[in-house]
Amino acid sequence: MVVDERSRHELHAKLEQVLGSNEAATLMSHLPPVGWADVATKRDLENLENKLMAALRAEISASERHMLSVMLPVLLGANFTLAGLAFAAAKLV
Repeated sequence: MVVDERSRHELHAKLEQVLGSNEAATLMSHLPPVGWADVATKRDLENLENKLMAALRAEISASERHMLSVMLPVLLGANFTLAGLAFAAAKLV
């Protein structure tokens, strides 16, 4: 059975007859505003969490690779420069 606005209205009218206006409103306020098919389950949330974590790990990994590819030449250049300065300084002494 598909829950639509008409069926919700009929339910509310019946609840008002049986329980009274305030009680019917209280009970209806605890129902989801849409059909149950539109409500996220714990499994839906866990699947979303897993997808987000996988995407985050992939992004971090890509960032690490990019940072390494940029920094490695700089670090190697700095090491060669320091080695050259050390040899130059050793010749002066």
